[in-house]
Amino acid sequence: MEFILFFLILSLSSIPVFGFTLTEFVYPNFTASNLQFIDSTGSFLLSRNGTFKTAIFNPGSEQVHFYLCVIHVESNTIIWSANGDAPVSNSGIMMLTKNGINITEKDDSFKWSTPPLKSAVYVLQLTESGNLLLLDQFNRTLWESFNHPTDTIVIGQKLRVGMMLSSAISGDDLSKGHYRLSLTASDAMLQWQGLTYWKLSMETKAYTNSNYAVEYMSVNQTGLYLFGQNGSVVVIMVNLLQSTFRIAKLDDSGQLTVISFVGSDIKRDFGGPVDGCRVPYVCGGLGVCTPDVLSDNPKCSCPANFNLRSHNSSSCVPSDGSYSLPVSCNSTNYSNLSNSSSTSYIRLGFGMDYFTTDFTKPFRYGVNLSMCQNLCSVDCSCLGIFYANLSGSCYKLKEEIGSIMLETSRNNDLLGFVKILIGVSTTLGDNDNFDQETADFPLVAIVVVPFTGVFLLMALGFILWRRSRPQRMEKIKSKKSQPSSPYSEDLDVFSIPGLPVRFKYKQLEAATENFKTQIGTGGFGAVYKGVLPDNTLVAVKKIINLGSQGQRDFCTEIAIIGSIHHINLVKLKGFCAQERQRLLVYEYMNRGSLDRTLFGNLPVLEWQERVEIALGSARGLAYLHSGCEQKIVHCDVKPENILLHDNFQAKLSDFGLSKLLNREQSSLITTMRGTRGYLAPEWLTSSAISDKTDVYSFGMVLLEIVSGRKNCSLRTQSHSLDDTAAGDHSSSSSAQGLAYFPLFALEMHEKGRYLELADPKLEGRVKGGDIEKFVRVALCCVHEEPSLRPTMVSVVSMLEGEIPPTEPRVESLNFLRFYGRRFAEASTMEEAGGQTDLMLYPQANTSHTTSRSVSIAYFSYISSQQISGPR
Repeated sequence: MEFILFFLILSLSSIPVFGFTLTEFVYPNFTASNLQFIDSTGSFLLSRNGTFKTAIFNPGSEQVHFYLCVIHVESNTIIWSANGDAPVSNSGIMMLTKNGINITEKDDSFKWSTPPLKSAVYVLQLTESGNLLLLDQFNRTLWESFNHPTDTIVIGQKLRVGMMLSSAISGDDLSKGHYRLSLTASDAMLQWQGLTYWKLSMETKAYTNSNYAVEYMSVNQTGLYLFGQNGSVVVIMVNLLQSTFRIAKLDDSGQLTVISFVGSDIKRDFGGPVDGCRVPYVCGGLGVCTPDVLSDNPKCSCPANFNLRSHNSSSCVPSDGSYSLPVSCNSTNYSNLSNSSSTSYIRLGFGMDYFTTDFTKPFRYGVNLSMCQNLCSVDCSCLGIFYANLSGSCYKLKEEIGSIMLETSRNNDLLGFVKILIGVSTTLGDNDNFDQETADFPLVAIVVVPFTGVFLLMALGFILWRRSRPQRMEKIKSKKSQPSSPYSEDLDVFSIPGLPVRFKYKQLEAATENFKTQIGTGGFGAVYKGVLPDNTLVAVKKIINLGSQGQRDFCTEIAIIGSIHHINLVKLKGFCAQERQRLLVYEYMNRGSLDRTLFGNLPVLEWQERVEIALGSARGLAYLHSGCEQKIVHCDVKPENILLHDNFQAKLSDFGLSKLLNREQSSLITTMRGTRGYLAPEWLTSSAISDKTDVYSFGMVLLEIVSGRKNCSLRTQSHSLDDTAAGDHSSSSSAQGLAYFPLFALEMHEKGRYLELADPKLEGRVKGGDIEKFVRVALCCVHEEPSLRPTMVSVVSMLEGEIPPTEPRVESLNFLRFYGRRFAEASTMEEAGGQTDLMLYPQANTSHTTSRSVSIAYFSYISSQQISGPR
C-alpha cells in the first residue's frame, strides 16, 4: 500500500495537531515503507474501546478504489465513507491540517475535503458511537460525520428532516446509487428517480400513534423510530428484539434494512419494502418481476414481445428489430431521436402493475384509452402509460421506466402500454448492441391493407349487431317490467376516479370462509373478518339493503374513503360490485370498536390510552373537515364508529352517511341521519347542517370517554341534579336510577368537582386537571348554538395543550337541563307504566336560551327516538 498520510499515526481515539503550525505536523517523507497502520486493512484510528476504526479502505477484491471510511470492527461493516463519489488509487494522499481533511491523488488532483470550518482544527477524534469528529483546541466540534450520512445510520445518530441516505452502487463501489431515503415531516420514504415507492408507515410492523411532525429518525437497541417534539414523542416506530448494536442501512438493492450484530454474526431484523418486486429497478428497465414464494429473491423475465437488450444487461427491449424504445427529452441521448419515426404502443400482459400507481395521482381522470395514449404521444418525456379501465385514470411513465410488477395476489384492472418508435434503425441507449432494420413496406400494401381492414371490420360489426339484437330487446322488455329508480343502474360498470382494488364476490367469499366470523354491524350491513391470499387481515362489510339509499351510500363510501388517506381514518382496500352483491373491504382493526372496549367487560382503558383515542379521533375529523379538497361531514360520530388498532390507535370508520360539501356550502343535508344521543340540536330546528354537527357528536363521545359509560346509564352513586339557573326544585336519583351524564358533567363543571366525573374503574389513576381539560373541551363542543362550537382543528389544539380550553358558555348549555329533566320524567313514567315517549327538545324556532324562558307546555308527547337527547 502506497497511500500517504500526512500526519502522525497513533493507535488512539484521537489524533492531535501538535502546536498550531502546519510545519510541525507534516512529514513529507512519511510513506508506506515506514507507516505503522493499526492493521493490514489500512486502519489508522480506533475508538476508545475499539468498537469502530477509521481506515483508508478498499472494499473490492482489486486494489483500485480507496475510500476514507469508518468501519464497525467486529462485523467489518462500513458505516460511513467520505469520498464515495471520488475514490483514489493506492497512491492517493490524505492530509490533516488546521483547515480540515483533504484527499487528493498523487498528482495533486482534488478528490474530497471537509467544508470550510469556523476555527482551526486541533484534534481528529473517533467516538465510541462511530462519529468521526474534528475538534478545536477547546474541544468544540467543528465537523462530524454524523451530520453527513451516506447509506447508514447507527445507534446514537439522528437522521434529521431534510437529510437523506443514498444507496451505494454496489458493495465494491461506494459512489451514490439510484435509491434515496428521504425524511419528511410526516414519514420516511424511499425514492427512485424522485418517485416514491415505499413509506415506513405502510409496513404492518410500523405503529403510528401521533400526528406530530417528524423531526428525526434514529435506530436504537429496541427498534427503528421517527421522533418529534425534541425526541419526546414517537411518531412512527417499528419495535424489534433487543440488540446491543444495530444499524439501519439503505442497501444497493433499494431496500431499507435494519441489521443487528452479535459479534461477527449478522441478523436482519427488518426490511422494507418486504416485497422485493416493489423496488423500482429490481429487474432492470421493463423487466417483469414475479415474487418467489419459496425464496426472498424475486424472479425476473421480459414481457411478451420483448427480450433482453444484451447478455450482460437486465433491461428489456422489443423483440421486433423494427421497433425501438424512445428516450426521454430530458435525457442526453434525446438528440439521437429520429424526427421521421412514428409512435405506437405495445401492450404488456395481464396482471401488470407499476409502483407509481400507488403513490402518484393519475395524470388525468375519466379519459378513454385512446385519449390516454394521445396524452403520452405528445409528451416527449412520456415513455409509457398505465390505464385503469374501470375508472378511466391515466398514469404516465416518465423519464425512465423501471421494473414491472406481476400482481398475482390482487385483482386490478390496470392496462400497461409501452411507447415505441417505428422506423428507427437502432434502439437508443447506453448499451445498445441490438440490430434493427427498417422494413421496406410496398406502396400497394399501403393502399390495399386499410381498405381491406375497414371492410372486414364493417362485416364483423354487422354480424355482432344482428346477434346482440334479440338480447337487447329482451333487456328492454325486462327493464320496462321493473320499477324505475335513479340508482338501479348496474354498478358493474360505474366509474369513480382513483378507485380502490376491485374484488370478485368469490374472492371475498373465500377470504371470509363464506362469511363465517361476524365482527360487527354497520350502516346497511354486517362486517366479517377475512384473510386475503397474501395473509392480509381485512374487514369485509356486506351490504344487505339494496334500495336506492343503500346504493347511494355504497357509491359514497367508495368515492370518499377511497380518495382520502390519513392515519386516523380507516383505509378502504377494495370493493365488490358484482350483480346484486355489494361489499366493501377495509383494513382490519384488531381491537374492535371503542364501545366494546369502553363499555364492555374488557380490561380498563388507562387515562393515557383514552387521551390517545380522543386525539386520534379528533385528528381524523379535523382532516375530514379541513384537510380534504372538499369538506367532508361524517354525520355519525359515535364510539361504534371509532375503531382501535394496536396500542389503541384510533381510526374513524363508516362514511356511508357522509356528505361532501363545497367550501362555501353550509347546509345541503336535508334528511336526518346519525344516531340518537349524538345528534346535534340543529337536526330538529331546521338550522344549517355543517361540520359543527360532527363537533357536537364528538363532544358527546368525549364525555363518554371520560366517564367510561354511555351518556344515558345507571347512576353508580347519588348525585344532586340542582338546577341553579332556573331556580327549580332540586331532584336526586338513587344508586339505581337512570342519569343523563352530560347534565351531570355540566353541574360538576359549575362546581369545579371534576374528579367525580372520572371513570370509577380508573380508581384515582388520573389527575383532576386532565379531567377538567377534557370536560371543558367537551362542553364547548356541545354548545346549542353551532357558531359557539370550536372547529375540530381547534379541538385538536386544545386536547394537545397548544391552546388553553375555551370557557364553556353556560347559557348555550342550558338545553342539557331540559334533556335531563325530561329524561328523568320519562324514567319515572316508565317505572309507573305510564307514557314513555316524550319530546326532550322544544319546538322548532322557539327561543330557549335559558331555562327560565321555557315552559313545560313546549313539550309534546311524540317519539323520543327522533331527538338528540339520550339514546
